[in-house]
This record gives sequence, structure tokens and C-alpha cells, in this order.
Amino acid sequence: MTTLNQDLIQYVLRQADTPLILAQRLCAWCGHAPELEIDLALSNIGLDLLGQARNFYSYAAELSGENVDEDSLAFGRDDLAFCNLLLAEQPNGGFNDTLVRQFFLDTYHFLLHQGLSQSSDPQLAAIGAKSLKEAEYHLRFSRGWMIRLGDGTELSQKKMQQAINDLWRFTGELFHSDDVERRLAEQGIAVNPESLQAPWLQIVQQVLQEATLQLPEGEAYRHGGKQGKHTEYLGFMLAEMQFLQRAYPGCRW
Repeated sequence: MTTLNQDLIQYVLRQADTPLILAQRLCAWCGHAPELEIDLALSNIGLDLLGQARNFYSYAAELSGENVDEDSLAFGRDDLAFCNLLLAEQPNGGFNDTLVRQFFLDTYHFLLHQGLSQSSDPQLAAIGAKSLKEAEYHLRFSRGWMIRLGDGTELSQKKMQQAINDLWRFTGELFHSDDVERRLAEQGIAVNPESLQAPWLQIVQQVLQEATLQLPEGEAYRHGGKQGKHTEYLGFMLAEMQFLQRAYPGCRW
């Protein structure tokens, strides 16, 4: 297997793992969200993300040329083999925590899929173009609630600001690139995460200003998820998510 093919498989898995883990988090809100409308919206967004993950996993399986499929990639790998962004695996907490996490990642995914839709790899370009339509809706949803709650009551503003302060340290990883991404970006295949930082920050600042919220002063220092270095939360999530396939390998409905 060539270096290019190995890089591409690793990159595609990164694009699959983050929406899969985020979908798992969002779907945990089903039946527990503050309002029925929010309950349905979070579940639908989770299903959109699951669909995006499936598209990427299918492509990764195709590239690997081995006896793997989307199910084995999602349910057969241990936490050290997952390469999702750390932000996606953070606990749901309250609705404020989930919403801020979602807004940060929605903004990132919107810009990412814009770039991927222009990829020189036809499959990545097709997945990016399809996912972009969903990412636009996701961002519209989370942006609206950021403003509604940030510019709401004194309590809602306090809770939103606290969630921003708590999760900010994970946002730096969104733009941390390594050799895999740089090599693919030079060939027009991948999106270099570093190129997304300025437009991401511009959107975030505009929304926070409208929501009467503040950017934290601390540095966004946590990263390593793309290299398999995760927080303690991922292992617990995978134990629940992968139980059926682990207990009954290869089972089918």
C-alpha cells in the first residue's frame, strides 16, 4: 500500500469518526431534551451526522481493499484506533454544554465541507457537497439557539458563557494539522485545517457578539484525538455503542 493510499485512509477515517461520535452524543438526548422541537432537531442532526459517517466509512473500507466494511470500522476498533476530534466526545452535560459544543463543530464542519466539495478526489468532493447542505442547516440551528440563550435571561447567558469557557480548550485541535493532512492538502485532496481557523473565528466572534457572549482569554491547548490520544469519556461511550457487535460478532438483523 502506497503512502498516499495510507494517508487517504487515515484522513477519511478522521472525517468519519468525528460525526459518528457526535451523532452518538446527540442521539442520547432523545426523550430528554428541554422541548419536543429540540428533541426532534437534535435527533435529526444526529442522524445526518451518522449518514455522513457512513459515507466516509464506506469509502475508507473501499480504499483499504481488505476484509472490512463500515460496520467493522465503526464497531470493531478500540478507542486508541479512533481519530475523532476531542471536542466531539465531551459529555452532553446540560443543554448549554451540548449547544456550545455543537455550534463550535457545526461552524467547523460547514467550512470543512465547503473545502472538501472542491477536493481533487471525486469521492471526497461528492461527500463534501452532500454534507455541506446538512451542515448549513446544523449551523443555522445552533447559531439561532446560541443567540437566543446568550441574549436571553441573566441565567441563560451565564450558563452559555460557562459552557464556552469549559469547552474552549478543545477548539484548537480543529485547526491543528499534521503530516498526513499537509501531504494530502498539497495535492488538493484534503483541506488543511490551518486554513479554516480564520474564517471559523470570524463566524464565532460574530455570533458571540450578537449573543452578548465573550471569547475566553485562555489558550485552546488540548489536542491529540486525531492521533488516538483521547479523554476518558470515549472509552465509556464505545463500550456502550459497540456492545452488541462485541458480544455477538458479525450479527445481522
